[in-house]
Amino acid sequence: MRGEVIGVWKSSWRELWAKLAQHPQAPEDLFCELYRSLVNTLELPLDIQELADVVDNTAQAKAAFKRDHVKYFVREIQVIEFLETAHPIIEDMGGDALANRYYNLLDAFIEKYSLRYDLRRPCTICPTVPGMFATLVRDLRLATSKDAHLHSLMGEYEEAIRDLRDDRSDGRIKTCIQKQVNLLEAMGQTYPGVSRKTLGAICNQVGTWPHNKVKEAMQSLYGFASDYPGIRHGGTATSAIRTIDMRDLVAMSILLVGFTPYLADQIDADVVYEGR
Repeated sequence: MRGEVIGVWKSSWRELWAKLAQHPQAPEDLFCELYRSLVNTLELPLDIQELADVVDNTAQAKAAFKRDHVKYFVREIQVIEFLETAHPIIEDMGGDALANRYYNLLDAFIEKYSLRYDLRRPCTICPTVPGMFATLVRDLRLATSKDAHLHSLMGEYEEAIRDLRDDRSDGRIKTCIQKQVNLLEAMGQTYPGVSRKTLGAICNQVGTWPHNKVKEAMQSLYGFASDYPGIRHGGTATSAIRTIDMRDLVAMSILLVGFTPYLADQIDADVVYEGR
């Protein structure tokens, strides 16, 4: 699951809106104003007269609101804006009791579908760290899918991760780290203005670092993969402090993915934070 509202919007009627309408403080024309807000937020293709005809009729407004509008969702952030904007509308129409019911239903909806957000009072939908990381991985897949070479390297990396299901030996873990570093290096080679081939040298060319220590951190990770015996090269036997294990797989996977926005201009950090 991507963890975004767009992916589960069809379930929102059953889990959220229908239950809200059953509240004693919910007015008959609740969906008239909510549909008006939905149209404005998502820029649905209705002219002024069509909209007026719908919102002036409670039954039509409810039916129109219930319809699936996913095809009109341009960006995830638009859906989030609507859900936040709906709160003061609901409060104006049904008071604190109805607004609180909406908050609790929305909170349960987010919790049930493992969405990439937390809900804060009065009704602010905030991205979470797991959601942000999931979006970064999704966008990494999307970026690599547009280039045959990168797509192949991404496939090799993900296959190496799957292979750990049956064998979590240090050799398999080394392969996972090697494949991920290879992918990151290949992505860095596609960055505009980059002419070098090795990841360490690429770091000196991309010009995206906020501080030299961040760049050096990436270069140190690359140095680790190059110097530790059996990851990218034969390495230096005496430099290994211990055998590679699963903690290294988890840590290196997160760290290396985290450096992707510095080395891939296809990744939009604002989208990673907010969702599409």
